[in-house]
Amino acid sequence: MAPPATERGLKSVVWQKIKATVFDDCKKEGEWKIMLLDEFTTKLLASCCKMTDLLAEGITVVENIYKNREPVRQMKALYFISPTSKSVDCFLRDFASKSENKYKAAYIYFTDFCPDSLFNKIKASCSKSIRRCKEINISFIPLESQVYTLDVPDAFYYCYSPDPSNANGKDAIMEAMAEQIVTVCATLDENPGVRYKSKPLDNASKLAQLVEKKLENYYKIDEKSQIKGKTHSQLIIIDRGFDPVSTVLHELTFQAMAYDLLPIENDTYKYKTDGKEKEAILEEDDDLWVRIRHRHIAVVLEEIPKLMKEISSTKKATEGKTSLSALAQLMKKMPHFRKQITKQVVHLNLAEDCMNKFKPNIEKLCKSEQDLALGTDAEGQKVKDSMRVLLPVLLNKSHDNYDKIRAILLYIFSINGTTEENLDRLIQNVKIENESDMIRNWSYLGVPIVPPSQQSKPLRKDRSTEETFQLSRWTPFIKDILEDAIDNRLDSKEWPYCSQCPAVWNGSGAVSARQKPRTNYLEDRKNGSKLIIFVIGGITYSEMRCAYEVSQAHKSCEVIIGSTHILTPRKLLDDIKMLNKPKDKVSFTKDE
Repeated sequence: MAPPATERGLKSVVWQKIKATVFDDCKKEGEWKIMLLDEFTTKLLASCCKMTDLLAEGITVVENIYKNREPVRQMKALYFISPTSKSVDCFLRDFASKSENKYKAAYIYFTDFCPDSLFNKIKASCSKSIRRCKEINISFIPLESQVYTLDVPDAFYYCYSPDPSNANGKDAIMEAMAEQIVTVCATLDENPGVRYKSKPLDNASKLAQLVEKKLENYYKIDEKSQIKGKTHSQLIIIDRGFDPVSTVLHELTFQAMAYDLLPIENDTYKYKTDGKEKEAILEEDDDLWVRIRHRHIAVVLEEIPKLMKEISSTKKATEGKTSLSALAQLMKKMPHFRKQITKQVVHLNLAEDCMNKFKPNIEKLCKSEQDLALGTDAEGQKVKDSMRVLLPVLLNKSHDNYDKIRAILLYIFSINGTTEENLDRLIQNVKIENESDMIRNWSYLGVPIVPPSQQSKPLRKDRSTEETFQLSRWTPFIKDILEDAIDNRLDSKEWPYCSQCPAVWNGSGAVSARQKPRTNYLEDRKNGSKLIIFVIGGITYSEMRCAYEVSQAHKSCEVIIGSTHILTPRKLLDDIKMLNKPKDKVSFTKDE
């Protein structure tokens, strides 16, 4: 079978593994099956394959396991589900008794480890109908070729809420995240050295210890029952408070800007063209999107019209020739032209929509935001009084409350925390009393809000010589971390290991006599070691971009970045506001 269109990194790896461990495992020539998915596996499959790929694997229909379905007793069913009570109960209902079985037989594949209690429940109820029952260890969503998510946005609340009654929920979610992160490593066939950011909170350290223990366990009982030593990769776990600036700043690279300013839901962008409502999915199957998503909006606005001209001139050149063979060629190419033009139109619309939001208000904001974030202006002069940068933003009636709150936060981050009285004054001036928790609750992430922090802010790399646009001078912190990790410059006190780490990464340079000499280690790095990052509580589109940029610049090491979920500034502020409220009905679904 041809691989799916997404011949891209992580997605391709995940699809190949699902194909080998699920479809190839239960395939019979000429036999069609029905496939049952739950919420998580629906997202998982949608992220790495198309319906045509499933058809090629002998799947005739895909159904939702939670919904009522008509029985199809002459067909076998393939269940690809998470090991939760909810999904298992739905499966058991399909095979309640021999006379009422919905399908001829069942093949069950769990995304990861199935607890004994559920496994025994299945065994006791309907073992005769089951042909296979396996765990395949893929419990994450490959969102892009170098980005994954665990799809647990609720982890943000559990990990950062100060409410002590959430302790059990937090332990459960930490355990579940550790299991999921191990499946990321297993899918990449890595047993990485695990390290974490040690301060100011202990979430990263707790999660790192859990992951290390589970990795050790996983590689002990791996299918091949051989213990897999540490590979030359690193896994770094970080708490979200490590870089608050990048989460609230207006970004002007295409993908980050579009998701911040436009109502894009589930990667679906809605637009109007020729008076008609249309929608497009922003995904990696679209080569043009992959090419321009990390570029600055100014570059994108120049590039798309150029591409449109190129296409129409190619088309005109072909139209001049009227021989039969030329016409036949043109007929073949037309769908390709149409497809290309459609994509250009989508991205041109997207860029113009961004600019319509940007021009009236955001442009003015961006200068102030950059000055606050960097502490210097576009000429490189030190900002002497941050309050003078902030005030014009707060006095401008055309900015909405979210934008003003984002500016106030950048001001507080820039001075490393402020006084209670200063914060009260700002909140009253802008009349955001009801929203004030969007500011105050950052302290639960270990970010100084009130009182000012005595510790100095971490030093940043000097990037003044790098080419940038005036309104995009800020570089997300993650880029410093990635570069330092690859060059072996992370301070081991601030970034401790919780495992024995290969000498190539631990900075010692000492290699025991039993190990290969140093040159081979560097060779191994060149042959593609991985740097896997996990941020607890969300990553931004600008941080995703950094993973690609650093991989591009350091060919010897591929960066794979992931988190509990993907953030946009607005969504994050809403989540932060909720941290000190009781969470009665949380939709955490690991084991409902």
